[in-house]
Amino acid sequence: MAVARTRSVAVIGVAGRTVEVEADVGNGLAGIHLIGLPDTALSEARDRVRSAMVNSAYPWPDARIIVSLFPASLPKRGSQFDLAIAVAILGAAGVIPAERIAEPFFLGELGLDGRVRPVRGVLPSILGAAKHGDVTVVVPAANSAEAALVPNVKVIPISHLRQLVEWLRRGDDEPEPRVEECAELPKSTDGPTVDLADVVGQPVARRALEVCAAGGHNLWMLGPPGTGKTMLAERLPTLLPDLELDHALEVTAIHSVAGALPPNAPMMSRPPFVSPHHTATSAAIIGGGSAIVRPGAVSLAHRGVLFLDEAPEFPRHVLDALRQPLESGRVTVSRSAGSVTFPARFMLVMAANPCPCAQAEDQGDTCKCTPTIKRRYLGRLSGPLLDRIDMKVTVVRSSRRELLADRQFVETSKTVAERVLLARERAAKRLTGTPWRTNAEIPSSLLHSDYRPSNEAMKPMTSCLDSGTLTARGLDRVVRVAWTLADLADKDTPEEDETNAALSFWLGVKS
Repeated sequence: MAVARTRSVAVIGVAGRTVEVEADVGNGLAGIHLIGLPDTALSEARDRVRSAMVNSAYPWPDARIIVSLFPASLPKRGSQFDLAIAVAILGAAGVIPAERIAEPFFLGELGLDGRVRPVRGVLPSILGAAKHGDVTVVVPAANSAEAALVPNVKVIPISHLRQLVEWLRRGDDEPEPRVEECAELPKSTDGPTVDLADVVGQPVARRALEVCAAGGHNLWMLGPPGTGKTMLAERLPTLLPDLELDHALEVTAIHSVAGALPPNAPMMSRPPFVSPHHTATSAAIIGGGSAIVRPGAVSLAHRGVLFLDEAPEFPRHVLDALRQPLESGRVTVSRSAGSVTFPARFMLVMAANPCPCAQAEDQGDTCKCTPTIKRRYLGRLSGPLLDRIDMKVTVVRSSRRELLADRQFVETSKTVAERVLLARERAAKRLTGTPWRTNAEIPSSLLHSDYRPSNEAMKPMTSCLDSGTLTARGLDRVVRVAWTLADLADKDTPEEDETNAALSFWLGVKS
């Protein structure tokens, strides 16, 4: 009887922290004691580990067992420590060589019969373990494809505790099955078949989508029902390029922590599209939870699109909570146990009807909403929030003649996405050597120094700034959109045409 050590990983937000698991089997009153700030799910690991070992035909030590999770000051949550606790006890009891378990990381939940069940947050856990160099990680077989996404990490898939113990006893290369036989590592699944060509009419709104996709800008669409606001928003992801590898791993890690990864496609290579219902709470949108803090919709939409349909129906405090992540690109959730920071750099798309009854007076409908009711309805979208929206478009119902005439000019998502990709490549080339990749990410300090348009191009914006129709934050938004329009036009710098168009989008000119 002695002390055995192994390693596991605790997930704090979307970051993995190494946890050293020590087991001491010695003289004293028989029982197991778990120390190191475990939560309820982790405290129950004592019973799961004992049943798994006994039902796998390994003796449970009739002695005093102390399991310590270091660092002791770090809260430990979840059931992913079951496997590490089991092998540490087996190593201290002499069932397996203690030196064989000292270096690998062990992740997984144990069933009472010894089966190793999948857990959440495997990808951020492996990324945290990979900081120690070339490491070996033992994970549930169902999580092996997700774990194999991290380079320079040896992944050992395990489906049963007995399989793991026998491999540790033998000391051979890998147990069966190998990672390649568990999954083929698909990167993404095809979403619903939608195309921008499905939307007939609304040429200004379609152009606004193209600009948003090229520069990563936020959009607000105002108009009555049936004008295609939701259809347009749902087709915005089809215009976006695939995620780069570092962004794909970042997005996949967030969805892994949230338990939202499809089992047959562990890598998210496409920008996510998140559309919460207007009854969603602040915790569902921003993130939160009592015991375990989970990412909210703003983080699930990281590097993608967050669509708020019927935006004025959302509680005002929920809408105003979006202001901070829109500026910083991250959200911090504070609880009594500590604070957790999630990335949240997304494109916000909002759709709203002009009034609660959603009847358009210009089409002969009978709208009974008074001006006071309309102001109160749209007033739920506060000024500070709308000031963070780069582009505002008013959409109206198209006539039959307009719809028939527009069909021959409608472009497919593939055609528009090619122009978006070229514009993003121009922006990325201009931003080489900086941490930013799209025009929407450029900080204000550089907008008015290195990336300031000419004085002639700035005239329309400075006039609006002098008259009070444009705020200082709005000026920055307009300049960023002007740069995106220049990239789409294959120009080296925005000219007066681009700044006028960007200003029109920000002011919300009717289409």
